Order: sequence, then structure tokens, then C-alpha cells
Amino acid sequence: MNADAILLMVLSLAVVWGGLLVSILVLRARPERADFPPGGDDDRREDDAITERDT
Repeated sequence: MNADAILLMVLSLAVVWGGLLVSILVLRARPERADFPPGGDDDRREDDAITERDT
């Protein structure tokens, strides 16, 4: 391998692993969303589902 290939490999590894590290740190800082929009009540749509028949 020449120097250009090694440099590109190191750069791409730094981008991938750096992105993983940043995403882990962000998730540790804010693990779960605390505020949700209004609504989200269970409307029990499975009770009104289309009847499935074995044909």
C-alpha cells in the first residue's frame, strides 16, 4: 500500500469511529426525550381492523 491509501484509510476510520464516539456521548448526555407532543392516546385501531379470512 502506498502512503495515499494508508492516509485515506486512517481518515475514513477516524470519521467512522469518531461519529460513533460522538453519537454515544450525545446519547449519554440526553438519553431519552422528556417532552412529547400532546396526544398519543391509544385509539385501539386493531379493534376496527379489516377481517382477515383464510381463502
